[in-house]
This record gives sequence, C-alpha cells and structure tokens, in this order.
Amino acid sequence: MRVLGVNAVFHDPAAALVVDGEIAAAAEEERFTRRKHGKAPVAFSTWELPEQAARWCLEAAGLRPDQLDAVAYSYDPALAPPTDGVLDLRWEGLRTLYVRRAPRFLATALPGLDPACVTYVPHHLAHAASAYGAAGWSDCAALVLDGRGERGSHLAGRVRDGRLEPLAAQALPHSLGLVYEELTSHLGFRRASDEYKVMALAAYGEPRFLGALRECVHATGDGGFAATPPAWERFAPPVAARDSPEAVHADLAASVQRATEEVVLELARWLHERTGERRLAMAGGVALNCVANARLWREGPFAELFVQPAAGDAGTALGAALHVARELGDRPAAMATAALGRGWEDDELAGWLRAAGVEFARADDVADEVAATLADDGIVAWFQGRAEFGPRALGHRSLLADPRRAANVERLNDVKGREQFRPVAPMVLEERAGAIFDGRLPSPHMLFTHVVDEAWRERIPAVVHVDGTARIQTVARAAEPLVARMLDGFERRTGVPVVVNTSLNTAGRPIVDDPRDALECFGSAPIDLLAIGPFVVRRAGAFAGSRPVEALAR
Repeated sequence: MRVLGVNAVFHDPAAALVVDGEIAAAAEEERFTRRKHGKAPVAFSTWELPEQAARWCLEAAGLRPDQLDAVAYSYDPALAPPTDGVLDLRWEGLRTLYVRRAPRFLATALPGLDPACVTYVPHHLAHAASAYGAAGWSDCAALVLDGRGERGSHLAGRVRDGRLEPLAAQALPHSLGLVYEELTSHLGFRRASDEYKVMALAAYGEPRFLGALRECVHATGDGGFAATPPAWERFAPPVAARDSPEAVHADLAASVQRATEEVVLELARWLHERTGERRLAMAGGVALNCVANARLWREGPFAELFVQPAAGDAGTALGAALHVARELGDRPAAMATAALGRGWEDDELAGWLRAAGVEFARADDVADEVAATLADDGIVAWFQGRAEFGPRALGHRSLLADPRRAANVERLNDVKGREQFRPVAPMVLEERAGAIFDGRLPSPHMLFTHVVDEAWRERIPAVVHVDGTARIQTVARAAEPLVARMLDGFERRTGVPVVVNTSLNTAGRPIVDDPRDALECFGSAPIDLLAIGPFVVRRAGAFAGSRPVEALAR
C-alpha cells in the first residue's frame, strides 16, 4: 500500500509517505518554505497545506498522486467541537470548514489525486500511532499529551496487535500544552513555538509557586487532569517584547515545569496500573519536554519508554499514514532512522558549490578533517546525508564545537543569535555515554536529559546546563558511521569523546535543509568550516573572490 500522511490543521504542517509498510520519506513544510513552523497556529491558516513536502515525498519514492492508495489527514472534522462557548471557538467553524474541504485542496495541490482517497484520522490517534508505530511495538501502552486535538488534549490507551484501545481522554479546556503555551506568551516568547525556551529557563529558577499552581494544574486520579491557566500576573508581571526575563520569571517557569512533570508522572502511573504493560510509547507536543521525559524514565513505572522524535504535530502526518497503512492490511515496520528528509549526491553538492562561487575542496576524510578543526576550537557547520524529521538536529544538519571551553556556549548562541540562557547539547558514542552521563541509554533522539558525572563537568563545561544536566544524543556506529568517525577523531586529538551538537540554523529560521540554506547560513554567521558531503569550505578562503576550485585535500 502507498499512503501519504498529511498534517495541516494547527501548526508544523508536514507530509510523510509509507510504502508497503516502510517509512519512505517524511518532511516538514518549513524546510521548503523557510518559514519557521510552516505557518501561524491559527484557525484561518488551516487551508495552508504542506504542498512542497508532499510533492517531495512522492518524488522521492517515484510515485504520482494517482498511484496513492490513500491520503491520511491527521484531524477528523466529525469530532470537532460545536461552537457552544465551551472554549473561545469563534474561529472553530472556519477551521472545520477548511478541514472538510481538504480533499479538494489536496487534489488541487497534487494534480491527479482522487479526492475520494482522502481519509480522516483523529488527531490524537495519529499522535499515538506515530509513537507505537515508529517504535515497532505491537503491544504497549500509549500516552499522548499536547495543546489540543478535536475536543481534547490527551489520550491514553493500550495497544494490542498494533491497534489502540482508548482508556482515558481529557476534554478541553483542560490542557497541559495550552497552560505551557500561555506561560510561553506571558514570558515574552512566541507561543506554540518557543516552549523549549521556557523549559531551559526553568533550570535557573526555584519552583516556589508550585503549591499555588497545583490548585489549577493537577491529576484527578481517574486517568485525567485539571489544567487551566492561572492569572499569571499573580506570580510575575508579563515580559515585554525585547525585554529579558528576570529571576521571578525563572521561578514561575520552574514551578510550571514541575507541575507538568507531576501530572505526566501520575498519568503514567494510572496507565501502567490499568494496562500492566512494560512499554510506554509517547507523542504530542508535551512529549518534547525532555526534562519531564527524564523524570518519567527515572521515577515512572514503565521499563521501556519511546518518544517519537517528531513528537509534535508534524509527527501526526507519519502517525496518520502508519495507522491507515495498517488498516489497509500492511504491517508497518519500525522507524529505523529520523533521517527521512532530503539528501543530495556528491556531484549535486559540487554543482551547488560551484554555482555559489566559493572555494572548496574534497577532503581525504571529511570526518577527520572536521575533528581536527573542532580540536583547534573551530565551529563547524555539518551537512551530511538526509535531513532529520523533527525539531532536533541529530548529526545531519548540525553546528559542532569543542565542549571543553565554557565560552563556546556564548559563542554558539551568538552565532545563532539566540538567548544566552539557552543550553547546547552533546553528542557522544553510544558505548562511551554510560561513563559520562547518567540517564536513559541509548538516547539517539535528544529527548531526555541526563545528569553529567561530576568528574566530567569541568572537562566538558560547554554542554553542562546550569542544573548539571545535558540533553544528549548517543551515536551508534552502525547507524551513523560518519559521525562516529568524527567523534573518534576528536577523542584521538583531545581525549574527550564528546562534541557539542546544536541545530544548523539561526534564530527564527528553520533548520537548514538544502545546500543553498547551508551556504546562506555559513555565509551569514562566523562559522569556520562547512562540511557538506565529502567537501569542505573554509571561511578563510571561501569569500576571497578567487575562482572556485575543486581539489583533493593533502
């Protein structure tokens, strides 16, 4: 079966393609349009489809729209709420209208597509399927937490033979995700976009407002919870645009973060008691909260925990496709990698570099050359293989640096143009991680925080957050041989098996996706080396005005 999944309703529009049970491609629209999150998270943007992402998915598999067996859309308008005042639903009718027109919109965007092949998948079912389907688990518990779906903000259930049996769902207006969104806005950040900044800020504060917050954010003991935004001014004044949060705002962030963790833990305990399952698959925007995930791993009842790497709304495109593929008779395979986006052959990359008029060279071993640059305290833009699906750079579209210098945190945040309280993350070989980091291992998708061993904190200060933790990426040699060689080369020179890894982009821009994006980022920021496929571009010579050359590095 050939099933195209589409997410277009709230934010992060994306497309994913499942062919004969295998995940063939997945990409977010933002990577093509260069518009962060693809579109604004408002009802009147629901008509905006992931047109370019969907076309690319089909092209990557050599398919035409008329060859699709189904298009799975990750929202069911039949479940949309009535506009009866339960929420502020002045725009809800417009959202539902656009969703109902989606088959026609898709047929226009993908000429040849039969509108009759479009099927609707409930939003939280799509989230859940993206987790247990990507994990490859036919039997497990599933937990979804986000801002909202059609009428709820949460779904918990038991998976049997790859099909979900719902056990609990929390109706709106209660929503952990929306509480976190409201706080994000109150702290001067962009809602439905900058929640990770609040999570980072929380590490600088104390949860001194937790007792009061529990009045409006708490589990109810029946598999559900209460979660409504308080009057934030009761705790701290709003942060105006261009102002920086103060200590009281960090304390408020810490309090909401802790309350969120408590509810997630209680929901997981309830679900474990009801199902007796050893495994838990998680998705939804709240599942991107790596601090809460780490606490769930440490204190929760489940022996195994899988969080889908594109756990936000983009991942519902994949989940919807996996769900419909199974309904049509396929047995979908697990997600083998998050590198499901665009990639280029070496000759194509060379063509881009020649067209850009920059001086470049083919390295004898690009991984070793990058390791040498990092050991000499250079910053490297790393563009290799297919782009990642989801919000984390996992060794395909990354900025790399030496973790031994604490000043590299400020340096990288300056390169990216972002707040200085933001941490950067380490990548480490899977077999070396246990000696340096305490927490869930392996951790290939940067979705958990880990405590950094005391003996290592002074050796790798750039990747240690203020609370002594790091959001690590473990690298398996078989899965990422090029990254592993780079890490080996860095350790050979420095004695440290860790490299700083943050996303290759600047503030307010999506992660770099194609070669033009990489060159623009390299040209606009003080990056010392661009490693793009087997080629290297050095800042010292790239913009000297000389004719582009291609030579073997000696």
